[in-house]
Amino acid sequence: MNVQRFVASRSVTLEADVGGPCDHPAIVLMHGGGQTRYSWGTAAQDLIALGYHVVSLDLRGHGASDWAPDGDYRLDAFADDICAVVATLGKPPALVGASIGGLASLIAIGESRKPIASALVLVDVAPRIEHAGRQRIRRFMTANRNGFASVEEAADAVAAYLPHRPRPPSPDGLRKNLRRVSDGRLYWHWDPDFMSRHRDDGHEEESERLREAARKVTVPTLLVRGRLSDIVSPQGANDLLQTHTERQLGRRRGCRPYGGRRQE
Repeated sequence: MNVQRFVASRSVTLEADVGGPCDHPAIVLMHGGGQTRYSWGTAAQDLIALGYHVVSLDLRGHGASDWAPDGDYRLDAFADDICAVVATLGKPPALVGASIGGLASLIAIGESRKPIASALVLVDVAPRIEHAGRQRIRRFMTANRNGFASVEEAADAVAAYLPHRPRPPSPDGLRKNLRRVSDGRLYWHWDPDFMSRHRDDGHEEESERLREAARKVTVPTLLVRGRLSDIVSPQGANDLLQTHTERQLGRRRGCRPYGGRRQE
């Protein structure tokens, strides 16, 4: 894969790994909050092997992409970035997003005035997010403000956060998610303003906005939910399914069969 940079919303530059034939169906991969594009490393290579053109993005404020100079890490900013990247691809790609990458994709597709995607994959995220899971993520991401003395120390923090996951034999995979600064310590590879300026209230309003966006999505949509997820509950998954079911029923009620009048 080659490294490519995209000029996104408000001149923020995003870095991505890009591979596969440019004239083949495209897939844009977007990681979750606090992660980097390397979260998709194996998946990106597998998709390229299947013949897709793949763009694996570092979102604004993450990895090698620019930090927002004005500290704008609202969903709108991420959604605008997605639209800017999609506009360079020539035809609508499939959008695959985890966490905030998925939510921003949902907003971008559902609120766009024109088709911008051929499909949507939401990875462990939905309009209804469980409060306990959200708070657990927030506690992890706002801890360790003074960084880590070593990669091993960062690996200890991840193991405590995800005790159900087997610990990798080596912590070296974490190096791409860390940056070393002038004090010699290692910090997560994202802008601290991402959390300090990310609102911890208004979730009901945000959830309703996401539900409304979901009602307007007409492309094939897949929700991938982990069995142990505390972010998307079975009820949250069912809510999303119900939203799509309501949309399909509404479309059937509003169709014009055989050139006749619209059915009510």
